[in-house]
Amino acid sequence: MAQRAGSASLDRDLIAALPKADLHVHLDGSLRLETLIELAGQRGVKLPSSTADGLRKLVFKRAYENLPEYLRGFEFTVACLQDAEALERAAYELCMDCWAENVHYLEVRFAPQLHVRGEFGLREVLTAVAAGLDRARKEIDRDPEVKAGTKPGFVAGIIVCAMRFFLPQFSQYYRAFFEALPYAPRERIYAMASMELARAAVAAREEDGLPVVGLDLAGQERGFPAADHAEAYQFVHQHFLGKTVHAGEDYGPESIFQAITDCHADRIGHGTWLFSANRIQDKRITDRKRYVEELVRYVADRRVTLEVCLTSNQQTLPELRDDLSKHPFKKMRKARVSTALCTDNRLVSRTTVTDEVVKAVETFKLAPRDLKDVLIYGFKRSFYPGTYADKRDYVRRILDRIEALMLARGIEVREGRQQD
Repeated sequence: MAQRAGSASLDRDLIAALPKADLHVHLDGSLRLETLIELAGQRGVKLPSSTADGLRKLVFKRAYENLPEYLRGFEFTVACLQDAEALERAAYELCMDCWAENVHYLEVRFAPQLHVRGEFGLREVLTAVAAGLDRARKEIDRDPEVKAGTKPGFVAGIIVCAMRFFLPQFSQYYRAFFEALPYAPRERIYAMASMELARAAVAAREEDGLPVVGLDLAGQERGFPAADHAEAYQFVHQHFLGKTVHAGEDYGPESIFQAITDCHADRIGHGTWLFSANRIQDKRITDRKRYVEELVRYVADRRVTLEVCLTSNQQTLPELRDDLSKHPFKKMRKARVSTALCTDNRLVSRTTVTDEVVKAVETFKLAPRDLKDVLIYGFKRSFYPGTYADKRDYVRRILDRIEALMLARGIEVREGRQQD
């Protein structure tokens, strides 16, 4: 008889075998350490150590003291990704690492602005990353199970990241804006840079045929509102790209609401403080408890998906460092909010999608059917680079495989399927 077991039946081997998606993973935070060392040597980038063990001890740690320490590693990874060859390789290897743990769908996000150099512009950067994704897909298509149709294939898209805040020294791209607009207000420079990125993303998709699927907004929330970038989001909205925004990560719930209303966000990166009335900063909100209740209802009702990154949150938020059970993922599930488990940064956070799912199962005692629902949300709420009919067929095949793999373990999860 098939089991209806709890989390005890969901061991790591089964979780690794199940089809998974990663909707929130930064390319420059997910290099292989060996590749970083090799690229640094070839491109003259000085690293704190020349060995993988040394870099894990000095830079890419299991635990970080604060967010600046967490972000330090990006100084080295971005410096090594300044040409087409390096970007293509990083994208290809990320896809292959994901496929090795049965991540079937991937949305790679990064800020092309940080990789622009001379004639190597935004669209050239995007072309290089797309080439890496395509190379991986072609190799995966030769997998015997994929060729036979018994295993769903691999699909990947690109999300471009605008920045809430930047300085001229961040890149040549940003320096050009400050030089061209020396007396413009900072928020106007930020908005113009995002708009140029949005135009390049749409052109790369519509003219170059690249799998650019969405726009993201990353960087410090406090003092740098998403509303400054509303024009860029309106532009991609009109061109039918997906919209996601880092929000509620180091600011209160009103940041999440602003992302949804001013930027048309379909998904929210992190959304960690969705339930935290005490973090509301807007003095116009007098009934904080009611505001949070209505916001949670709004997010759940409109199926705005939260891209949950457990390990990353635990590393950067002191409140969660010693007790992951304090993470609001349990509240998100109870409120029926759409959630997807993501890695954020595979290298910087030293994690995988399998690791994230195992943490969720063990910490929040997910039952098999709960896990199935969370996994399938990663596919349903994706910005799939194809037709709706193709996406439905792909999700159906993923769902069938999840159920078949669980049934092979004696776990029945087919009753009561969610249709949303």
